[in-house]
Amino acid sequence: MAENYPTKSDGKKGVQDAQVAVVMVPLPAQGHLNQLLHFSRLISSYNIPVHYVGATTHIRQAKFRVHGFDPVTVKNVHFHEFPTPPFENPPPNPNASTKFPNQLIPSFYATIHLREPVCSLVCQLLDTNHRRVIVIFDSMMTWVVEDVPAILNAECYCFNSISAFHMYSLFWEIKGKPYQAGSELYEDIPSLESCSTPEIWELWRKQESLMGKVSSGELYNSSRVIEGLYLDLVAKENDGLNLWALGPFNPLLSEQNKESNKHHQTLYWLDKQETNSVIYVSFGTTTSLSNEEIEELAIGLEKSLQKFIWVLRDADKGDVFAGEERRAPLPEGYEERIKGRGIIVRDWAPQLEILAHTSTGGFMSHCGWNSCMESISMGVPIAAWPIHSDQPRNSQLVTKFLKVGVIVRHWACRDELVTSEIVANAVRTLMASPEGDVMRKRASELSTVVKQSVMDGGVNRTKEKEMAFTEDLDDSGLNTSFPSANLSKNLGLKEDHYPPVEVPSYWP
Repeated sequence: MAENYPTKSDGKKGVQDAQVAVVMVPLPAQGHLNQLLHFSRLISSYNIPVHYVGATTHIRQAKFRVHGFDPVTVKNVHFHEFPTPPFENPPPNPNASTKFPNQLIPSFYATIHLREPVCSLVCQLLDTNHRRVIVIFDSMMTWVVEDVPAILNAECYCFNSISAFHMYSLFWEIKGKPYQAGSELYEDIPSLESCSTPEIWELWRKQESLMGKVSSGELYNSSRVIEGLYLDLVAKENDGLNLWALGPFNPLLSEQNKESNKHHQTLYWLDKQETNSVIYVSFGTTTSLSNEEIEELAIGLEKSLQKFIWVLRDADKGDVFAGEERRAPLPEGYEERIKGRGIIVRDWAPQLEILAHTSTGGFMSHCGWNSCMESISMGVPIAAWPIHSDQPRNSQLVTKFLKVGVIVRHWACRDELVTSEIVANAVRTLMASPEGDVMRKRASELSTVVKQSVMDGGVNRTKEKEMAFTEDLDDSGLNTSFPSANLSKNLGLKEDHYPPVEVPSYWP
């Protein structure tokens, strides 16, 4: 029974004796790899072994880029590198009319070859010391785990790498945009087709029919203090879907415990700056700006007269370690002119530590959900520049619903060049105006409430609560009630007891 399961404070049993193991199956794109790797750290901290799977290059990518903790030191996370056939690895096109990262599609299709090794791993874990295996898979990796539910004592849960706000907007759009609670926030967002490409929709269609057959419930890297209304609406639209908001997955860093990347140049520089004086500029790993866009952004940051850290790099390829990357040009003499006021980073930057630093007062972002959750949990307001996919809706959540950001690029104007004047005005608004100060205060308050919800309820990391996977095991060790569809019992990750939100103006 559950009381026999070892917890972090139970020194009598080791992780090898754990009755339950977890298998993580991420989509091989950085924002997806990163979220499930952080979630692996959380689960493993309760002496639950986690097996993180993928192609060799993507396991290497996930470990190389993780920030906020060192995966080598997390003994309960085991990485499995499975071979996949070679796939095309085209470079991103910075001049594409649609910015969706189609260059990643070949690597997504290659994941179908993980189906057999993942199934074999689940069987192997059940044949050893584990009585139950929980498989947590990215919603775009359903075809990899479709055989798992047929295995006795194995169960799957779908991880949605997007916000509940975005998910509900899908239902709202499909139903003809009826007016329901909060739906007015979507009025200026066009159809989904404008946010992606036919190639990714085709990939989704190939897996959509499997979802209801595979998953016992859905997980979100979110929190009820951020998206309570929309989590409830998503569950309602799915006839009472089993749904859990277990975020934030990322470590909640403080100035005292962020030493893992202390050697990075940006952190040394931030140490010398005033509180809330620097805006961090990064568009994630799936966006390549054109030379013209880069020039306007560069001039806009210069015109703003604000301090900044700008991560200027191309979007990822399917294999980030193969081939050379484009080095986008900056205006002549630019880096000399901004010396002392700005830093250009051409490689990987420790985003979590930068956002956690007291000198960082704003974040110009594409509004990918991973970046949104990191920024919200660190209390940093956002200058929203959505590019594709769920980002336009996330920008609405940040600016209209949570009121912790300002729009830089209006989605209705997505085909127009964002000029240097637009950039400068947005940066000044966020960093040097009373309006920006209000957003910063609101972001700080929201961060505090999110952190309190983690301490007082949800994934209780301070009181070391037991993760009781074994609730329904009989004396023989066989589960008698699969699918249990009860993650509170299976994972012990309860998210129903958050303290009330103290800032009612956040809610529509």
